[in-house]
Amino acid sequence: MMQDLVIRGIYIAYAIGMLMTFGLILTWVERKQAAVMSDRIGANRAYLRIPFTQIKLVWWGLFHGLADGMKMLLKEDFRPVSYDRVAYALGPWVVFSPVLLVFAVIPFGGTLVPAVLFDGSPAIVEWFGDRSYPMQIASLDAGLLVVFAFSGITVIGSMLAGWSSNNKFSMLGAIRSASQMISYEVVMGLTVIGLILIYGSVDLGSIVEQQSGVLLGFLPAWGIFYQPFAAILFMTAAQAENRRIPFDLPEAESELIAGYFTEYSAMKMGLFMFAEFIEIAIIAALFTTLFLGGYNLPFMSDAGFTLPGGHFIALSHGTVVLTQLLVFLVKVFLLCSFQILVRWSLPRFRYDQLLRFAWKFLLPLALANLVVTVVAVWAIRGAGA
Repeated sequence: MMQDLVIRGIYIAYAIGMLMTFGLILTWVERKQAAVMSDRIGANRAYLRIPFTQIKLVWWGLFHGLADGMKMLLKEDFRPVSYDRVAYALGPWVVFSPVLLVFAVIPFGGTLVPAVLFDGSPAIVEWFGDRSYPMQIASLDAGLLVVFAFSGITVIGSMLAGWSSNNKFSMLGAIRSASQMISYEVVMGLTVIGLILIYGSVDLGSIVEQQSGVLLGFLPAWGIFYQPFAAILFMTAAQAENRRIPFDLPEAESELIAGYFTEYSAMKMGLFMFAEFIEIAIIAALFTTLFLGGYNLPFMSDAGFTLPGGHFIALSHGTVVLTQLLVFLVKVFLLCSFQILVRWSLPRFRYDQLLRFAWKFLLPLALANLVVTVVAVWAIRGAGA
């Protein structure tokens, strides 16, 4: 139906615009936050001049991201003398595209009812009727499985880029990227299984809805309270998947120049770097969805707030929709800042330390957490029966 196409088109435009904006802003946050942590001024040179005046809009260096983008677009596209043309061209896009696709199954709001939201416009009310739409591009029953499927594709782009460049440093970076992805993807999967057992679903929308309840009579039923240990393991493994310090061995500029994209320049290199910043937002969005109640505030649902003790505060549909959108964005931004904080606080692992950390430390902890979760769920459900 045309109504469904319009809503899905709006969702897709919102998602792309939001992720691109996050990617742009995070390049500035990275510079400015690192400067604050290092007691420096940070980015403050790029500006826009108001026409016919001498007024320069510096705005704390916010225009540095735009300047970087223009520089990438205008730079000459240098290529290796000997390389595989097709794989070399595909590499950046195979890394960049799946990062955007992952967001398609992440709910960024509750249920949208256009007829209720625009009840002052009879034409819109009549056109949409009683239709309602979950604020999620693709509402799939197996949404969590799709996340892992798409996230695993990005390493193929890294491998294509490293192999096709015909450069030993690029190839080493590609090999490191593949082994790192395999190691930490296992840890991520095991940490999420505990949540699947608790919530009984791999549908991300259903997982968020179940976090609207109350735990122990006073705590919000967020995943982080059910699985605090798994939340730490998940965030650690996710940052390793994103290949950022202390896990940036596939790029390691001090030993591999720039790793698997050493032979890339101009906007092709920009796609690799931009995908990395967008992935920071994706990790934050996924962590928010699984462990922090998603788009809702504590004790909040699509109808309003159900406080401990049974007190209910009703909210209008428009207020709920706007609140959920803003809450989701704030949670994602705060988690993005946390990831950048970690990146500028810890030193890089050696490569043997990186793999040992995954297989000999994180994996046993993830297995132990899963065993404890299985026993606890079995005991609670057995007692309830």
